[in-house]
Amino acid sequence: MSDHTDPPVHEAWTVPADDIAQGREALWWSVGPAGELSVLLVHRRHVDHTPYIRGWVGWRPKGTFTGELVTVTGQQERRTTVENIEGRPSHLALLPDSRFLLVSGRTMRNKSDGLWAPNAVVYSATGTPEAEFCVGDDIPALVTDRHGRIWTAHGDEGIYGGHPESGAGLAGWNTEGRAIWSPRGRLPCPPLEGCTAATEGDQVWLVWYSGGSMRGTFLSRITPSTGEVTTYPSPVHAPDGFAVRGNRALLTRRHHNEPTVELTRAELDGTTWTVTDQRVLDVPGRVVLRCGQGRDGTLWLRTGDTWLRIEV
Repeated sequence: MSDHTDPPVHEAWTVPADDIAQGREALWWSVGPAGELSVLLVHRRHVDHTPYIRGWVGWRPKGTFTGELVTVTGQQERRTTVENIEGRPSHLALLPDSRFLLVSGRTMRNKSDGLWAPNAVVYSATGTPEAEFCVGDDIPALVTDRHGRIWTAHGDEGIYGGHPESGAGLAGWNTEGRAIWSPRGRLPCPPLEGCTAATEGDQVWLVWYSGGSMRGTFLSRITPSTGEVTTYPSPVHAPDGFAVRGNRALLTRRHHNEPTVELTRAELDGTTWTVTDQRVLDVPGRVVLRCGQGRDGTLWLRTGDTWLRIEV
């Protein structure tokens, strides 16, 4: 589309051959506000693969299991054993003081008391559970900010499933699981599905699409200190990855289960994000769901068992 030079792409980490040889699968992953990559490795004896779901997201725990959290900061690698993990996590997120969070994308209301079952567990830096709570239902996208607040974008089953915070489509939570932010009618239309999430400094971006009268994909920028939210139409439909630096952004869409992504650069001119460059990027591995996360102008992209960093 343009004559721009190819974007700088850096290989951040690849699952070591020894882990693969020993039967460990790289499952849930996240990047912290300081740019630290964390990946939870789980031995194959603890999981089964759903045949119709491609890639790592198809692995499902068979019961209570043990994992190893690998945290990569620059050239340093730290490993933490996490025992007695229950449920079916969908997201890993990092918290201050090397704590972390495992979240299941779904929850249910208990028939006996009408309360929603916990779907998030906070772990200490040593891998010990500290707390559990519910952060809504049907969560395609989740990110934590530098202060440990949790931000979620929900899917249609959560939006229409009766959970009060999920019903708004986007939500913010504190580390104790208390809802602290809702869009409260300040979105241009009701969300239908979350896509991805990013942070830049103290601001949080949630990407979502709507199937209503204003059908399309939107980028919502939230300022947690004030609760203000500003929403822009997205230049890319339903991106898998989004990162922003100032008035520039990078968005990706996967070619599902193929080693390629569509990479789009855009600039914000007042109220409009305009595409400035678009290309297909070859990557080291096959790209599936939950492949992108943006942190302070860097898009982290999972391609098979290799993670890339692409600068905005």
